[in-house]
Amino acid sequence: MKAIENILSRNSISKLGNPHPTSEEMDLIYKAALRAPDHAWLRPSEFIEITGSGLDKLSNIFQQYAIENIEDINEQKITKYKNAPYRAPMIIVLISNIKKHNRVPDIEQLLSTAAAAQNILLAIHALNYGAIWRTGLFALNDKIGKYFNLNKNQKILGYLYVGKPTTKFKKIPEIDIEKYITRWK
Repeated sequence: MKAIENILSRNSISKLGNPHPTSEEMDLIYKAALRAPDHAWLRPSEFIEITGSGLDKLSNIFQQYAIENIEDINEQKITKYKNAPYRAPMIIVLISNIKKHNRVPDIEQLLSTAAAAQNILLAIHALNYGAIWRTGLFALNDKIGKYFNLNKNQKILGYLYVGKPTTKFKKIPEIDIEKYITRWK
């Protein structure tokens, strides 16, 4: 798939089934991820790849986090969060391992991990799989990391749900780029 075509046709897809990418394909995907912009070569991006019984472990984390951190939680919500990891055969947890540096602020390191996530999404698409980036309750907060045994400097930016699309890609609407661009000449 040509690079521009890949970028222009990438689509978030939430209905995902087996198979997920192979180990060899994931090696390529992670190599693409680690080509993201990275000021001072700090390598802030880390990933937890979850498949098989690992989904049970993630389910338990989501359930426990919800019980301990959501006020007025009910059984219906607990069940929803418990079942969330089973929406795809693979989940990649996006972690930014923020390092103290005199020239590279925390936000640059978070943005580097976000760029790595986009590279992952593009590589997955190029290999004819589908994915969706989910955040919500279980990302972008200071509490969730302890459930993954992360250090305080490690932040979860989200979860990439990965697999083979089980539905057709949604039609991508035409975008009037002129609404988003100011040109200085």
